Amino acid sequence: MRKLKVYLDTSVISHLLQEDVPEKMADTRQLWEMFKDGKYDVCLSAVTLREISDCPEPKRTELRNYLKQIQYNVFDITTEALEVARQIITARILTEKSFDDCQHIGVAVVNDCDCIISWNFKHIVNIKTIRGVRSITNLQGYKPIEIWNPSVLLESEE
Repeated sequence: MRKLKVYLDTSVISHLLQEDVPEKMADTRQLWEMFKDGKYDVCLSAVTLREISDCPEPKRTELRNYLKQIQYNVFDITTEALEVARQIITARILTEKSFDDCQHIGVAVVNDCDCIISWNFKHIVNIKTIRGVRSITNLQGYKPIEIWNPSVLLESEE
């Protein structure tokens, strides 16, 4: 059976160390074990790596050490991904202030990921964004993409 191709935004990786929300941190660490076991085809982007690089020490090193534990693909921010990001802003799904979030979505869409995994409920995992991205993928002929929080992947394993 083909592995699910999952795109991780930076919020997932940062929640490995998010002690102020222990339930989310526990779910993220449990999911990380599944990534280590190779249950999913994990994808990141240049935006994800830049956002991790922007973290202060020692968090930056700790997150990079977590990334060394798993196999993943890194996608560049292509012109096509930027076009999708711009469409998200033009359609007023998100604003220019959330351009990095738009790029995460654009990269995942143009690289045929099955889903975007995020703890970012404000900009990504919410009904407005989910419906808006669905309309863009339908209109532009891209494969439909799911947008889920990490707990959804854990529930699928039960």
